[in-house]
This record gives sequence, structure tokens and C-alpha cells, in this order.
Amino acid sequence: MTTAPWRDPALPAAARVDDLLARMTLEEKTAQLYGVWVGAATDGDGVAPLQREMTSDYDWDELITHGLGQLTRSFGTAPVDPELGAQALARAQRRIAAAGRFGIPAVAHEECLAGFTAWGATAYPVPLAWGASFDPGLVEEMARRIGADLRSAGVHQGLAPVLDVVRDPRWGRVEETIGEDPYLVGTIGAAYVRGLESAGVVATLKHFAGYASSVGARNLAPVRAGVREFADVTLPPFEMALREGGARSVMAAYNETDGVPASADPALLTQLLREDWGFTGTVVADYFGIGFLETLHRVAGSPAQAAQTALEAGIDVELPTLKCYGKPLVEAVRAGEVPEALVDRAARRVLLQKAELGLLNEDWSPEPTRRIDLDSTANRALARQLAEESVVLLDNPDGLLPLAAEARIAVVGPRAADALAMLGCYSFPSHVGTHHPEVPMGIEIPTVLESLRAELPDAKVTFAEGCDVSGPDTSGFEEAVARTAEADVCVAVLGDRAGLFGRGTSGEGCDVADLQLPGIQADLLDALVSTGVPVVLVLLTGRPYALGRWQGRLGAVVQAFFPGEEGGPAVAGVLSGRVNPSGRLPVSVPHAPGGQPWTYLQPPLGLADEVSSLDPTPLYPFGHGRSFTTFAWEAAEPAGAPEITTDGSYDLTVTVRNTGARTGTEVVQLYLHDPVASVTRPDVRLIAYQRLELTPGESTRVTFHFHADLSAFTDRSGRRVVEPGALELRLGVSSAEIRHTTRLTLTGPVREVGAERRLRCETEVRGDA
Repeated sequence: MTTAPWRDPALPAAARVDDLLARMTLEEKTAQLYGVWVGAATDGDGVAPLQREMTSDYDWDELITHGLGQLTRSFGTAPVDPELGAQALARAQRRIAAAGRFGIPAVAHEECLAGFTAWGATAYPVPLAWGASFDPGLVEEMARRIGADLRSAGVHQGLAPVLDVVRDPRWGRVEETIGEDPYLVGTIGAAYVRGLESAGVVATLKHFAGYASSVGARNLAPVRAGVREFADVTLPPFEMALREGGARSVMAAYNETDGVPASADPALLTQLLREDWGFTGTVVADYFGIGFLETLHRVAGSPAQAAQTALEAGIDVELPTLKCYGKPLVEAVRAGEVPEALVDRAARRVLLQKAELGLLNEDWSPEPTRRIDLDSTANRALARQLAEESVVLLDNPDGLLPLAAEARIAVVGPRAADALAMLGCYSFPSHVGTHHPEVPMGIEIPTVLESLRAELPDAKVTFAEGCDVSGPDTSGFEEAVARTAEADVCVAVLGDRAGLFGRGTSGEGCDVADLQLPGIQADLLDALVSTGVPVVLVLLTGRPYALGRWQGRLGAVVQAFFPGEEGGPAVAGVLSGRVNPSGRLPVSVPHAPGGQPWTYLQPPLGLADEVSSLDPTPLYPFGHGRSFTTFAWEAAEPAGAPEITTDGSYDLTVTVRNTGARTGTEVVQLYLHDPVASVTRPDVRLIAYQRLELTPGESTRVTFHFHADLSAFTDRSGRRVVEPGALELRLGVSSAEIRHTTRLTLTGPVREVGAERRLRCETEVRGDA
């Protein structure tokens, strides 16, 4: 028996795919370019925008005779036991392979934004909490575990991470982002990609590009970002995740930028992504994004035109259905309206990736290779560690925290006794489970109330809900105030309810007009504070909310960004003192709810001044976070301003000592200030950071290896350049609290840099200094 060249794993993948493509019909090639969402609802709102309107009818048995590119969300559409789901997926794969001439299975993809979006899978903290941890290594380990769970169930591709940089915190999907700084987003995002890819799962970068810069913070609204904002804020995290993480897939965003939809932009998806950055993987559409070129953007007059536009731009795979790349595309190619070469180009990329995944091999098997345990003890331990590292102590002015072991504690608020308060909108119980209230949650999620009682067994803990998350009913205020008045301290647990498309206060399609606490929670907090009993505010949210109304009136403030299934114990651990908080803000916390939406990456005109009555200065700045211990910093101050060339480097060293009585973690942050440039620059921007865990009295020396490439920006002509002149390297505990400043001078000519430039400031940590 002779094996066809495309079946021979000893041959280069490119040779195998060339042989296979030459044997395929047009229908067989286009079949590799779309996914099918088996079991997707065609009534109601579903779990994706306009799902009902955009889902096409098809005959499954007839469809798979040509093959199939992707299977959409076998686990993330409805509750299914993971073992049974894996068996069902394997059966579907065997049917697909048996039906077609070539026996090629589909790529199975799932969401994995805060863990595998499957019933019974670990619900990890959301990406905004990853950013708050400032711990890429831990995020990489989490992603490795998520990838292993995906692979154990037969899934090949994960639709994560989200690399959008927050530009307006009113946007509903802030919880899905890593933060408001591109360096933090890039380093944490690249770590996630490394972890997922190391498990053999294709990581998909979302959303390429500009999605978070929508006008008015509205989901899917137009983007009007300038060229330099796009180049210097939006794109760097994607470049870092590709170069350093090795992501093999990119998802085209829904948005349009300056009138051009991302899904119709060859300058973005082909010239920049492939020609400039050298990307060789697959570009997939966001769900129904190709059809939206016709129905929402109106840059195509038919599904066939939408298919041609997307293929020309560089989208290889239509997800999650076949509305455009199916029959309309075949008919357009047959009619001579769409070049078949466009189909061949996309099919080649898809088949190359299938070859990488082993899906073209004769010995490929869809059967699970290990026992499926999606919420293992090890997973939960990691979820706990990440949750603990991500909790941010915003304020503790009089040392009210940790709470006394035998205190009388009134726990009040709509988030205190609700397990869903821990989860973002892409965790399975919030994303899918709410549509199936008759099905158990599938995982154990201790609430803050339960966890605090477990942490402080000798305390007298009472509870009153007070109000709903978003409703107007104040009838619970009286009991909440009464419980507070009887206590030594009140723990007010307030925040968001994650949901989709307006069914929550945070999440996809849950955009807000301003940044005041949802519903009447602010009024509840006022009532609690008015009792005179010290109040500890605990926030479980998907975005930052304005807290200036209570400045100086609260005993302590604790911020957790949807900290996952182990978030209750993590928060309670901070309240009890078992956990010394080490989280730092990945987004600024505003003073007032209205006014100008603001992130810390502002040029001089974006800062407070005397020509406007609106002061955008945040109450708590990016990078801020307090500890139960104290630290002293000592940096060697050079004489004068050291000079380096525009392609040179400089080492900056700081020694950090724990001067308190307990072990704690300091996060050293390095910011760049460019006093004079050819275009306006952010006053400061993060270029490096390092977590340091130190025992009492212990000291550690950290060296940042700064390279001039890290000062590069996009000039007036659109070139990325390093300019000569003065720079300041600022070491701080936040973007606003600087401990040491080193002034440098860059000498030599303006130097243009490209994809080869250094993206990361390497750090070196040496023990006991």
C-alpha cells in the first residue's frame, strides 16, 4: 500500500499541504475555511451577538462529505459532563473523518479567557486580575494548565488571550483585558500565550486590532484612534505575544478604524501582520465578523462580497458558521467573481496548521489520552495563588486591617453571599450556566461571607444583603444599617454582576454611561458609613469605579477584579491578615464618576491644568497597591546624566529591603519620562517591573537592563524611531509615586527601528544584598 505524500509525516509540512491541495475540489478547499456551531441556539440572544440572525441552516451529513475546518464550542455552548463531552467530540471527529475523501478531522476550538469555558472546569481569575498580579510566570503556569485541560478533552485551539489595552473603563469588556498599559498587557499576554502553546494548544490573540478604543466605550462602536495611538498603544501587545509567546492564530476584531473594518483591512491583516511581523499562522474571524461586513459595516453587498473582502484582507477562517465562506463563496468562485487563488491561500494556511497539530497523520486518533479532571486540586491551588496575588489593598489608613480575630463583623452587600460575584462573563457559570438554572454550577465557589466565617471562626459575623446589584429597591437598607450599628466593623462587599449584552453590569455588551457604582450601591455605602462604625469596602468588579465620594471616610478599601472560584478565600485571607496583599492596580481608579474617561498614558495636555475645571487625576493611580509590611529602597545615583547612544544600553540597580515585621511582596516599577520629543509623549509609561517577595529584614538587588529601543515611538512620518536627547528613568511604587529618578542623555543620530527592536526590559534579581 502506497501512502500519499500528504499523509507522510516525514515530509515537510509545506510539501504535504501542496500535494493535498492539488487533490482537493473547490468545495473541499472551502470546507476547510469555516466552522460549524453544533447545538447553537437559533432563538433568543444566545451567547454571541446577533447569534440568531447570523446562524445558517445546513444539513450536517451532507456538509461533512466535503470536510470541515473547525468545530465551534462543543463544551462551551451548553452544560455537558466533560467525560461525556469528550466522547461526543471524538464521535463527531470520527464522523467528519469518515465522511470526507481525505479523512481530515476538524480543529476544535473553545473559549479559555478565565479557564476552559466548560461545565465543571476551573474558573480562574479574569485577565484584569492577571494584570493586578504583575506576575507573568504565574499566569504562564495557569495557561499551561488550561491548555492541558483543553487537550485532554480533544480541543486544539483556545480563543485567548485578549490583548486590548483599556482606553475607556466604561467599556463593558474591561474585565477581559489585562490593563491600561501596553507593556503590562504585552508581558502578561505573552506569558499566557507561552503557557497555552506549550500544552500544544493554538493560542488566538484577540481582538486585532483597536477594539477597546471604541467611541463612547460602546461595544462594536467605531474607532477613531490616531496613527500614533494605534502604533504605540494598541499594537505592541500583539507584537510581543507573537514574537515572544509564539501565538499561532490571530482573531480579527469587529471594529472599524477610521472607516475601515478590521476584517476588511489588508494593511492590517496582511501587510503589517504577515509581511512586517512575519506571522505564518491562521487569521480567524470573530464570531459572524465576516457577515457583519454586509449587515453592520455595509462595505459588502452580499455574503459572497463579504467573503471576497475578508479573504483579500487576509482572514483564513470564518467563525463560527459558514454564512459567507460556504455556498456563497463557492458560487462566486465558479462564476469567476472571486479568484480561486484566494481560497487556495487561506486553505493552505489552515492545512499547514492542521499538519502541525497532527491532524493529517494516518495514526491520528480523537480519543482522550488521559483522564479528564477539569477542576483538579492542583488547578484550584493555582487559582487560589493567583487570586491572592491579584487582590489590591487600595487603602488602610489607620491599620484597620487585618481584622481582629474575635471582632463583631457585619458583612453587608449584594456581592457578599453570591458565588457568581467571583466570576467574569466568560466563566462558564456566568457565560452559559445562567441559561440553565436547573443545572448545578459544577464547581465549588466559596463566597466572601462563607470564607470570612471560615477565616475568623471566633468572630461574630452577621449578614444583610442591603440591596440588589443593579435594582432600585432600598427596603434592605434598614436591616443593613442595624447589623452595622451592632458591630465593631462593617465589611461592605459591593460590585458588579457579570453578564452578556446588557444582562449584567460588566461584561461583553455591558457598557456604562459613567463610573459610579451600579444601582443604588453607592447610597447603601453612604448609609453604612453614616453609622460611624468603621467600614471596610470590598469591591468585586470587572472595571474600576469612582471612589472619591468616600475619600477619607472608609476604614480600608480592598479591590478584587472577579478573582475566580478561589476568590472568596483570597479576599477573606487579606481581611484576616493570612494573606499579605501584593496586587497592584492594572487600571487607574477615578476620583469622580463623570468627566473625561482617563487612563494614565497622558501627554501634558491630558493632565490636570488651570485651563479646565475638570481634573482627571485618579484617586488611586496605575500601579498602586499597599501592603501590611514596609519596604525601603536604595538606588545608586550616578553623577550627572550618563550618556548612551541611540542604540546603547544602561543598567539601573535598586536595592529593596523589607523593613516590616512580616513577609511581603514589593512590586518595583520602572517608568520612562521623555522631556522633549518631536511628537507629544505620555508623561510617564511603564517599561519594566519586578515582583519581590521578602522576609522581614531581607534585601534584594534588582537590575533593569534598559536599552534605548524602549524609548522608541512613532514620529510624524509614521516611522518608529529612537531620538537623541534627554530621558528620565523613574523607579516607583506606582505611576504617580516615584522613589528614584535617573537622568540619561541619548546621543547620536535619530535611529529608525522595526520588528527587530527590543520589546522587553530584561531584569536581574540577586538575593540578599
